[in-house]
Amino acid sequence: MLTFTGRGQAATCGGVTRRDFLQVGALGGIGFSLPQLMAARAAGAVKPDHDDRSCIMIFNLGAPSNMDLWDMKPDAPAEIRGPFKPIQTAIPGFQFSEILPWHAAIADKISLVRSAHHGGAAVHDAGWQMLQTGRLFSGGVNTPHVGAVVSYLKGRRTDLPPFAVLPELMGRGGGNMPNGQAGGFLGKAHDPFELNADPSQPDFRVPDLLPPPEIGTVRLDRRRKIRELVDDAVDLFESTEDAALLDDNFQSAFRLMTSPQARSAFDLSQEPRQVRERYGMSRFGQSCLLARRLIENGVRFVTVNTFLTVFDEITWDIHGSKPFTSIEGMRDVVCPLYDRAYSALIEDLDQRGMLDATLVCNLAEFGRTPRVNPAGGRDHWPQCFTVGFAGGGVKGGRIVGASDPIGAVPADRPVEPSDVAATIFHSLGLNLETELPGPAGRPFPLVDFGHREIHELF
Repeated sequence: MLTFTGRGQAATCGGVTRRDFLQVGALGGIGFSLPQLMAARAAGAVKPDHDDRSCIMIFNLGAPSNMDLWDMKPDAPAEIRGPFKPIQTAIPGFQFSEILPWHAAIADKISLVRSAHHGGAAVHDAGWQMLQTGRLFSGGVNTPHVGAVVSYLKGRRTDLPPFAVLPELMGRGGGNMPNGQAGGFLGKAHDPFELNADPSQPDFRVPDLLPPPEIGTVRLDRRRKIRELVDDAVDLFESTEDAALLDDNFQSAFRLMTSPQARSAFDLSQEPRQVRERYGMSRFGQSCLLARRLIENGVRFVTVNTFLTVFDEITWDIHGSKPFTSIEGMRDVVCPLYDRAYSALIEDLDQRGMLDATLVCNLAEFGRTPRVNPAGGRDHWPQCFTVGFAGGGVKGGRIVGASDPIGAVPADRPVEPSDVAATIFHSLGLNLETELPGPAGRPFPLVDFGHREIHELF
């Protein structure tokens, strides 16, 4: 096993204060990112030939229905197959639902794993944890999101943070458990940057790019002396009880706030109108476009939540009766915006020559019940579901694994959450034998023993 337990920080033998660090002129992100990456490489945790790779994780919050979308059972009884017909793509044996026509057009760039499953409870929060971290939290240990692990091992590339979540963190899932979109035991320094804004709105602005009232817009615009501004801001924070918590995050926040590159990356008005419309002027569509811009500007990992909660909005959670979504709601509302935005992202990355260097993974907390319920919907089903991958070294047009004739359980090549996490890490060039500094300083394996990347995808 390769152990990488450093925090990616530097200090002199006599100690370095926050003011001393800033006066060196580093103004880096969280820790010294370049030495952090070099240390990871030296330890064998990162493969240099894959350092250009990034990842966009689309998390289909609410859980799509396999049988109605991408693992259709046209020969099954009506209560299994549902109301929709399959579309045959240019790839033999590769079908999508008729309510995902844009997906069918890019089938040669997508690969599906139809045999994902997990043993966690059939509640949203448990699935969110498992699919985003590779594990179910237990014993008070919160495992870091895979993007937080990338942040820890690789650090930032540019003024922008290494890990971001759009448009905001997941809300309630009904289980009152952590959702897995955090740094976990790696610490808050590796929590994601949260957009906390709707990029589809005409007045869209990024809250963290607005200067705090203590500094003032005019002073920032003048940018007379970075050192002077930092010193003033440090003086404001130094006396507060939260100073210790802010210690790791201050430099990152200041760098983001004062960066022309960051402002440009978040400025969707730079995109041609036809490009924005191709993604769709929905919150999800514009979040996908913004994800592409962030990756283009050096962000290593972006998670896009299709929805923010399973309550009070139409989502993938198609139980069939209010307050949840019906199958018709999925057909008329959810699939059109999703189909448009996802296909636009894949096409856009491909046309810009970015797809091979950008893994796009489509995950969800579980699938839906094989049988349509009495309300005309489908309920939670972690026993079998589909996840998808494109780019990042993945070969398109492949089907890995299979479900049984009614989509109830894997019939071939079962895949667990730790295998999904390993696949992401493999694409991004992380050594799966790496150990992280876990709780109480104990080594913590990057992936559970015996789990590997889904090699058939590569």
